[in-house]
Amino acid sequence: MALRMIGDKVMGFMAKHYQAALGNQLATYGLRYEDLLNEDEKEVKEALELADPAVQTARTRRIKRAIDLSYKKKSLQDYAPDMDLELFKREIYVDVEKIRARDQEYAQLNANNK
Repeated sequence: MALRMIGDKVMGFMAKHYQAALGNQLATYGLRYEDLLNEDEKEVKEALELADPAVQTARTRRIKRAIDLSYKKKSLQDYAPDMDLELFKREIYVDVEKIRARDQEYAQLNANNK
């Protein structure tokens, strides 16, 4: 029991540090965590198709800006130091999770047809 509590605390500590390090890297180019999701995955592609056009446009612009900043070897902070970034804002990942749950339920319901 005590070993499990220590393990949980260590994992929580490491997760916070990982999130901080990832957040620093994302902030360098002005990306969000969701922008790193692979568009070729079926669930992500469907969630992006169902998303609001403003969400799609904003995601595309962030990715293009990040590519441009990376090519120029610059940071977003050089151009917009006071910009408020919501690095871990969830806009499409909730839909991705729902689509995955739907597909899993569909697979379970149709498992006897094989």
